[in-house]
Amino acid sequence: MKTTITLNVNGEEREVDVEPSDTLLDVLRAKIGVKSPKVGCERGDCGSCTVLLDGKSVRSCLVLAIEADGQGVITVEGLARDGANELQEAFVETNAFQCGFCAPGTVLSVSELLAKNPSPTVEEIKESISGNLCRCTGYEPIVEAVLTLTGKGTK
Repeated sequence: MKTTITLNVNGEEREVDVEPSDTLLDVLRAKIGVKSPKVGCERGDCGSCTVLLDGKSVRSCLVLAIEADGQGVITVEGLARDGANELQEAFVETNAFQCGFCAPGTVLSVSELLAKNPSPTVEEIKESISGNLCRCTGYEPIVEAVLTLTGKGTK
């Protein structure tokens, strides 16, 4: 039985018909056309589907779309509406990503951290990205990107 929900996706109100079993990830990708949340493990382990749901990072593969009704969803496209933001530029400057598969989820996880704490410690940065698997970088360039942005980096 389909239900119509309303999501504010990257600042735009969207009404979408969903099935009770549709995940937020499925709706974002297949029904709204937002492609940055990636389909990875589909169990919430890899973080590639991370989005901000009313400002909090969530694994969109674990959230039923109907649970997100009436809420705001920010994807990496929403961060870059007017071009790359400072965080994204810091990631590019420090060459923080290689394949880029984890990039959207990692950027959103760090965005949540920086919204709460604009000057995090290395430990806080590592904790914020702990739910995002990156098989290419070993995480150090990601941490360095955040430190560079906050003025604590070595580059």
